[in-house]
Amino acid sequence: MEERIRQDLYQYLLSRGKIDERMPECPDLEDKWPELAQAYLPDGIREFNAYPTVSLGWVMFIGMAMATYWDKDWERYGQTPNIYEQMRNQRGFDCLDEYILKDVLHMKGDGLKQLNDLVAECASRTNNALIHAHLEPGTPEAFKAYVACLHQLYLMGMAVQLKRLGYHMELTD
Repeated sequence: MEERIRQDLYQYLLSRGKIDERMPECPDLEDKWPELAQAYLPDGIREFNAYPTVSLGWVMFIGMAMATYWDKDWERYGQTPNIYEQMRNQRGFDCLDEYILKDVLHMKGDGLKQLNDLVAECASRTNNALIHAHLEPGTPEAFKAYVACLHQLYLMGMAVQLKRLGYHMELTD
């Protein structure tokens, strides 16, 4: 499931010019995933049934925020405990997207709308893949698939933001 989601999001974002052909390798951000996932899961699971694309999409925004923090001052942000909770608590879970877009990424106007629409499309694609996987809700398999989807959305958010920040990953011979 995770590889299928990765390929779909990768091809979509690549076709839109939002990521480079070579995905970034950023161990600092990848190493933060288990901590972020553990903190995010109670909120994400609670919201999934009523708002699946929110539950999925917010993690992509978190990946973007973490890439911004990495670029800005990783010595500081990399050591920040409970970084997800700090982001969420600024405006609450429902407005996490708004906080990240406006206060972390400093987006406004058309750029904000375009980035929001991009995340919404990625979340929708991922939700459709989950639906078509025909997983029994509440099973260990469904939980594993959900976490795998969150992981890929986090990585894609990171990749999109690193490219927006001017980091370009080029294939070398």
